[in-house]
Amino acid sequence: MTTTSAPIYPANTPIPIDLFVLKKHPGLPHGVLGFADSSGNIIYRVNRQCSNSSSYDKAVLLDSAGNPLFSLNSHHDGSWQGFKGDDGEKDLIFKVQRTLTKLRRTELEVFLVAENQGELICEFKVIGCHFQRSCTIYKGDSIVAQTSLMHKLRQIYVSRSKFRLTIFPGSVDPSLVVALVVIFLFSGPKKFRVLDKFPISV
Repeated sequence: MTTTSAPIYPANTPIPIDLFVLKKHPGLPHGVLGFADSSGNIIYRVNRQCSNSSSYDKAVLLDSAGNPLFSLNSHHDGSWQGFKGDDGEKDLIFKVQRTLTKLRRTELEVFLVAENQGELICEFKVIGCHFQRSCTIYKGDSIVAQTSLMHKLRQIYVSRSKFRLTIFPGSVDPSLVVALVVIFLFSGPKKFRVLDKFPISV
């Protein structure tokens, strides 16, 4: 019997990518947030880890094979830092600063580390509403990605336990987009935070 691995999406894909953000999935252990494709294959998953002395919370974004892509660390001032892989705090890739947090609206600015310079340059903005599980990621005036609840015809109550992430064509690494969505979900008003609802993974 042959097995097939989940697809790997290139950064310059010519068509939009739809992923589905799940709180529960047969292929995920309890306490793990997943991003699945339309066939139900887990493409990315997120583990919450123990806090350390310099941050409140830490989450690790992994690919379908369990390889760590980004370590996401939150800090006392509401900011987040994204490091490459899971090797401590060595290779800083981006920093996210929360500029607005209200019950119905959160805004984040994303600063990427310029190659060979170490400077932080604002590249993206993330704006959305946690209650609706909706956010839009902008690069300048262009929309990079959006999340949305999955409405159905004649449906009165829309579940927030599963929703869609659409990544539009462009040169942005899908794993970076997923990392920003994870930070958005974890950084809103406390009552709507996804991170607080999951136990710590070991």
